[in-house]
Amino acid sequence: MQHAHKQTRYEALEALPERLTGEILNGQLYTQPRPAGPHARAETELSIDIGSTYGRGRGGPGGWWILIEPEIHFITDAEVAVPDLAGWRKERMPQIPEGHRFEVVPDWVCEILSPATASKDREVKMPIYAHYGVAYAWLVDPKRQTLEAYTLEDDRWRLLAEASGDDTIAVAPFNALQLDLRNLWG
Repeated sequence: MQHAHKQTRYEALEALPERLTGEILNGQLYTQPRPAGPHARAETELSIDIGSTYGRGRGGPGGWWILIEPEIHFITDAEVAVPDLAGWRKERMPQIPEGHRFEVVPDWVCEILSPATASKDREVKMPIYAHYGVAYAWLVDPKRQTLEAYTLEDDRWRLLAEASGDDTIAVAPFNALQLDLRNLWG
């Protein structure tokens, strides 16, 4: 007698339609649709500003990989997060992986909050990022027009800075960048 193949969570994640993003967090498969316009704009603008200064070294120190929506495998195929943006110091990850699995813990992550994902980002993903030692995390809320920057200290998040609206902010790990928040909101 043959047994039917029971699909793993990761196989279920891989089988999702292209319009959905999937993550496996604390053993549970989460899905969400592709980002709405304000979310996509904030993600793009942050990628341009941080990527130019820290990825390419234009007007800043360089030395980082800044990527949009990488699939981070904290535990291969079992604990899989897809932050909106993530950054690695090149000394920690000298090469970008050939495949889609990123197994080096990022130095920085950024989650763009939406009404559908805000509680998951804060209550599920932030503790996972802390558990695996991500050094910095930013939460950006296009609806409220806010940016919260955190650093990991003693396995807990400590708020470094909050900014909103038309503020300009320079905050770790990207202190050399004067980030004009107006660009994020349009």
